[in-house]
Amino acid sequence: MAAPLTRPAKTPPPRAASPSDGPAAPKSPGARRGQRRAVTLFMVPFFALFTAVTVLPMFYAAWMSLFREESSGLGFGGTERVFAGFGNFTEALTNEAFLRSFGHIAFYCALYIPAMVGGALVLALLVDSAMARARRFFQIAYFLPHAVPGLIASLIWLYLYTPGLSPITDVLDALGANWNFFGQDEAIYSVVNISAWQWTGYNMIIFYAGLQAVPREVLEAATVDGSGALRTALQVKVPMIRPTVVLTLLFTCVGAIQLFDAPKLVQLRANTMGEDWSPTMFIYTAAFKGHDYGLAAASSLLLALVAGLLSFVVTKLGNRWKAS
Repeated sequence: MAAPLTRPAKTPPPRAASPSDGPAAPKSPGARRGQRRAVTLFMVPFFALFTAVTVLPMFYAAWMSLFREESSGLGFGGTERVFAGFGNFTEALTNEAFLRSFGHIAFYCALYIPAMVGGALVLALLVDSAMARARRFFQIAYFLPHAVPGLIASLIWLYLYTPGLSPITDVLDALGANWNFFGQDEAIYSVVNISAWQWTGYNMIIFYAGLQAVPREVLEAATVDGSGALRTALQVKVPMIRPTVVLTLLFTCVGAIQLFDAPKLVQLRANTMGEDWSPTMFIYTAAFKGHDYGLAAASSLLLALVAGLLSFVVTKLGNRWKAS
């Protein structure tokens, strides 16, 4: 009689490792070397591009700032490059136009930064509010001005500022309001309006993304405690996105001192602004109209130094605000 057939015993499926099983085995040196090579491979293109477009131009500008072009033979013998040492830096620091340009930018920042950052924060809070509808539509609508290149945006507003061409000036004239967008005192407000129109929506998106990271249970707890919508926004939401606000202020300050396209185009109609209204306009005029490349290079390095110091100050103040 044949032996009865028997089923083979089932092999249990492999069990997933649990945290209680202890730490995972360390990776082999070969695996670690492979990871390091992969990270290096991905980082090389960035550092190569950064070196080509940032580091090398800075060294070249530092080299150019040590020389100046001088004419010989009463101007008939051509020019020659002579070593000037720190003479170009001294000339830049004693140039009234260059120093005055920083005063213009300081006044511009006093008007622009509160208007733009405050407007972006208010819009973000409104879009994030519980009563907001069609949030995606408003996000896209507010961001669209930033999608327009800065030069094109300046040209559009230059058209809107021009009397006889702009519907805005026609409406103001019909209302009896006399406002000259290119006047001596009004031109800076025209520049502020162009920059705020272009960057408010962009920073609103950043603030809105920060607000989305605020824990919902915190907001619900504030509501249960009797906090209204305005109080919740000012005392709960804004303090919790302080790092985002500080980072936005840092980028805004650094970008503001490099302002060029908006005042350059407005200056075409507002002759009282001058061709050296901002530091970057002064550098452009010195290099491409005055052909004083040593002075332009020295001024560029001084501008970079101011930007670095400003970044340091804003970061320190921001850290104190975040810690408070």
